[in-house]
Amino acid sequence: MPKIHIIDLNFQNENEAIATYLIETEQGPILVDPGPYSTFENLKAGIEALGWRVIDIENILITHIHFDHAGAAWKFAKNGTKIYVHAIGLPHLANPEKLWNSAAQIYGDDMDRLWGKMEPIAEDLLIEANDGDVIDFGDVQFKVIYTPGHAVHHNAYQFNDIIFTGDVAGCKIENGPVVPPCPPPDIDLSLWKKSIQKLKNAKPEVLYLTHFARQENPIQLLEELEAELDNWANFIKPHFEAGTPAEEIVPQFMKFTSDAF
Repeated sequence: MPKIHIIDLNFQNENEAIATYLIETEQGPILVDPGPYSTFENLKAGIEALGWRVIDIENILITHIHFDHAGAAWKFAKNGTKIYVHAIGLPHLANPEKLWNSAAQIYGDDMDRLWGKMEPIAEDLLIEANDGDVIDFGDVQFKVIYTPGHAVHHNAYQFNDIIFTGDVAGCKIENGPVVPPCPPPDIDLSLWKKSIQKLKNAKPEVLYLTHFARQENPIQLLEELEAELDNWANFIKPHFEAGTPAEEIVPQFMKFTSDAF
């Protein structure tokens, strides 16, 4: 079994918020989700602590193009690293202006502090990874599982009975509950539930979540996530239908979720 290393990016000086995974293969180390550019130096230190260098990373798998997962990919591409990403997300890594502007509507002046810059990636280094594709690294073959819901361009990556889930299997920090990360604009609960079922059908023994780390009870976790998606949707639905202003909904929703924890 290839070695899988968890690199804690210490995002905003917090432990166990964002993980990058380094997997040793016959064709050299690969990464799953390099995280935001704002934590690149932490990632670099983590790679070097494992005995590798940044220039040794020739392949990166991107679960989806949100900044906390894919923001640093361009830095590796400067060294010729190949970046695997779903076809829908690929153009946004080639030209991230629209992605940046969309995120800036949410994060405003905090964009640079949180995520750092994002530069275009040469299209010849961007490789489509679509549902059912197999990506071969010699002794490790990853099957691509297209898993929209959290984002329309979301993939999970499976080898053997292990799945790297990005955000489709939720966030679980330390001993807290699993929760669904729900950034706008393309949350789709129906698709998300179908993607959860696809993960169940793959019969994993282990999930690796970007937020955060190895989970050894995958079916239980996925069922808890599905229940939480329903809880959150049931809370929001009457407010949405009534046209309740966002400034009223947000504090109520924050109290609702904090009470659940």
